[in-house]
Amino acid sequence: MEKFVINGGKTLHGSVRISGAKNAILPIMTATLLTSGKSILRNIPNLNDIKMMAHLLRIIGARVDFHDGLLEINTEYCSYYEAPYELVSKMRASIYVLGPLLSRFGQARVSFPGGCAIGTRPVDLHLQAMEALGSYIDIEHGYINARCKKLQGNRIKFPKSSVGATANALMAAVTASGRTEISGAALEPEIASLIDFLTLMGARIRGKDTDQLIIDGVAELHPVEMEMIPDRIETGTFLIAGAITHGDITVENCFPDHLSHPLELLKKAGCNIKVTDTAISLHAPSSLKAIDIITKPYPGFPTDLQAQFMALLCLATGTSTIKETIFPERFMHVAELNRLDADISLKDNIATVKGVPALSGAPVMANDLRASAALVLAGLAAQGQTEISRIYHIDRGYEHIEFKLNKLGADIKRIQG
Repeated sequence: MEKFVINGGKTLHGSVRISGAKNAILPIMTATLLTSGKSILRNIPNLNDIKMMAHLLRIIGARVDFHDGLLEINTEYCSYYEAPYELVSKMRASIYVLGPLLSRFGQARVSFPGGCAIGTRPVDLHLQAMEALGSYIDIEHGYINARCKKLQGNRIKFPKSSVGATANALMAAVTASGRTEISGAALEPEIASLIDFLTLMGARIRGKDTDQLIIDGVAELHPVEMEMIPDRIETGTFLIAGAITHGDITVENCFPDHLSHPLELLKKAGCNIKVTDTAISLHAPSSLKAIDIITKPYPGFPTDLQAQFMALLCLATGTSTIKETIFPERFMHVAELNRLDADISLKDNIATVKGVPALSGAPVMANDLRASAALVLAGLAAQGQTEISRIYHIDRGYEHIEFKLNKLGADIKRIQG
């Protein structure tokens, strides 16, 4: 297996360009199934999750071509309606095909997702939304079997925010007969991006950027071409890289308004932040301040930046707390950060981080995507050498992260383990 070797203690300087948002691209890729023809997606990063979704679309019958940041998906010859276990077990985002397959074929067979390294993520809200739209759901031999004669508009009320369920409900509703009203819809920018894509295809959706969506079903949609939004989590990760190494960096091709809460927390930690329409500049202080964090659905603090901020707070003066309310078990990185001489304790879903003068390089192991990023950040700041194994996790969501960091002055190498 490959691993990263990081010689820490390098101050980062310069600018870095952010890639397209994986979490926006994946549902949009499945939305192309709602029409017949070639859609073109721009600003696509070379990530394992995107390759995996492309593989699933090919199984369904799409022709997918990816080159130079351009993704062409021709869905004209799609005829298969199954997402097999082998793929869903590796990438939970495969569940996004449920709504589009039901809409296109009147049936879908999708492997039931299990737990993962950050805890169980049930799909009950996805299934309830499909049932509300007139689908019959049967769970058999580990598969979700869904079928309907024709999806019918209805009222869907989500008791809690769910990006995945909101996306599936949207994709199923845009060609359903009549009107669908979704209350409690997720507010994340990735949902707004999906709405933009569906609207460009000819869907009729009102209520974008609110938790109340009204969808009037249309008879058909058409293929389109669209630029994908930048990745707000990658943006936040690189800003933290600048902060944890006491550097000066500018993050380009990003949307600062997608990161309002994390930017405020970086300011509270002592960082100087300046923003333009598509860039963020960070100047880090010589000493970081402790802060408290509670993860919440957007526009609150994103759970996908929790691990990275924890790495930063390991070196802050004072004691910080991080309360994880989205995935209470998402603390697999704590033990690995403590191997680097951090001082973190856990009680239920709250981590207490006591700042230490320095971190010390050591061998560590990545357990999930965002934990991988946290270990890279800690390794950048640690004294001596840090080796991170199982870095295939990070390739799911960060495009060429070592090249981007080295351009900023880091010393990180990818080697065979």
